[in-house]
Amino acid sequence: MSAYPVNMSVKPEVTAFFDEDTNTISYVVKDPESNACAIVDSVMDIDYAAGRITFAHADNMIAFVKDNGLKLEWIIETHVHADHLSAAPYIQQELGGKLGIGSKITVVQDTFGKVFNEGTEFQRDGSQFDRLFEDGDTYQVGSMTCFAIYTPGHTPACMVHVMGDAAFVGDTLFMPDGGSARADFPGGDAGTLYDSIQKLLALPDDMRLFMCHDYGPNGRDIKWETTVGEEKQHNIHVGEGKTREDFIKFRTERDAQLDMPRLIIPSLQVNMRAGKVPTDSSGKKMLKVPVNGL
Repeated sequence: MSAYPVNMSVKPEVTAFFDEDTNTISYVVKDPESNACAIVDSVMDIDYAAGRITFAHADNMIAFVKDNGLKLEWIIETHVHADHLSAAPYIQQELGGKLGIGSKITVVQDTFGKVFNEGTEFQRDGSQFDRLFEDGDTYQVGSMTCFAIYTPGHTPACMVHVMGDAAFVGDTLFMPDGGSARADFPGGDAGTLYDSIQKLLALPDDMRLFMCHDYGPNGRDIKWETTVGEEKQHNIHVGEGKTREDFIKFRTERDAQLDMPRLIIPSLQVNMRAGKVPTDSSGKKMLKVPVNGL
């Protein structure tokens, strides 16, 4: 029996929104028994070269919620993303709801507060969020009891969120032919990531898994939904027969060859602030570029 309150009989309606610029998939998750919903891993659009922020992706999600008469109760961040900016405050302003992330956000804030030379006005206690989840914590979306599983390794603050028979895995895992995410960011660790993936794969085989990213490996169409059973059998990095030692060796060698994500510098500054763009001493929105800091 799982240590977590799994209820496979609850089958939420999951609607995906793919952001082509960052290969991110965001979700509206509706309680099957009411009009309550959650949004997972939203995206704020940025033209980094022009320093311009817009909200087309978020507006699509907001329109979907309004057009379907839904009530947004939670805005969930699976982790502090390094490849896209969160639109959580914009969505919250339009639709309400509480904003939640894993409690280890404080570790990320402390680490990158130093990288970006943030002053004492930058709070490193997670107070920018409405709820900081611990492993196994539960919350309600309408009649649906949801829970969070602590899955560090990619970052120290990663969590998988389970809503009925659907789990939103963030960057803990990719589609079976995509394998796994990198583990070389500050606070990341390949062995820890392997252990976290095993916690995820201990969920029921029929559990639906929803990815935060997909890159269409080998030219296939973009996909974002699979199952625990499919991952256990076919994941190219952690599937049947892959040991912890195999994974650490592969992941470490692979990560050493990867470039930094294109949007890591703006993403970290915004996402560690719960989606708010930092400001300078005059109150003007401003992003920093730490030279040789990452």
